[in-house]
Amino acid sequence: MRFEPGQVILHRGFMREQLSWVSVNRVVSDDERGLLLWRAPGGPFAWRCAEDGRGIRAMPFPEWACTPTRLEVKTWHSMSVLMLIPPGAAHSVWWEFRDGTFKGWYVNLEEPSVRWPGGVDFSDQDLDIVVAPDRAWRWKDEDEFTERLAYPEHYWVTDAEAVWAHGRTIIPLIEAGEFPFDGTWTDFRPDPSWREPTRLPEGWDRPRAR
Repeated sequence: MRFEPGQVILHRGFMREQLSWVSVNRVVSDDERGLLLWRAPGGPFAWRCAEDGRGIRAMPFPEWACTPTRLEVKTWHSMSVLMLIPPGAAHSVWWEFRDGTFKGWYVNLEEPSVRWPGGVDFSDQDLDIVVAPDRAWRWKDEDEFTERLAYPEHYWVTDAEAVWAHGRTIIPLIEAGEFPFDGTWTDFRPDPSWREPTRLPEGWDRPRAR
């Protein structure tokens, strides 16, 4: 399954089978390097939160596991993101921009994405790598990852060492300045004709693709 440049598709995250994240993205390209997506402020997104509006990071994980939750639809007000999902990879790489200026890369460790006609589905594995424009890097969210692993009856990550091991394979690319950390797309500008959708497309809440 290939997506066409300019196509609007969904990027959906799951906690096991529970939908936890939905963003609306434009396809930049879809080729042997992977699926390249663009997300800009102003479009809709959905995230899972407690009934009182708190997110998963606002409480201890055991509390989250037994707290009633809902999906809240909001407007994306954060940075612009160019995201590469390499074929079959257990990660994605994000180029983060503010006011058109490249601010760095973000390596999101995740289960390999699964495509369906309206988008791609994945499961975030929480551990991340933050990379500055000069390629200085650091691990992110190690504490959350460790805390949640202590509750395997609720946590969706089952092999912590595999997540760490995959992350370590990316570090040599960062340090050597190899693709995708070689400066490619750091000057990216979206097609000026693209407009942010005003609502989530049809199928945004369908069951997870496997």
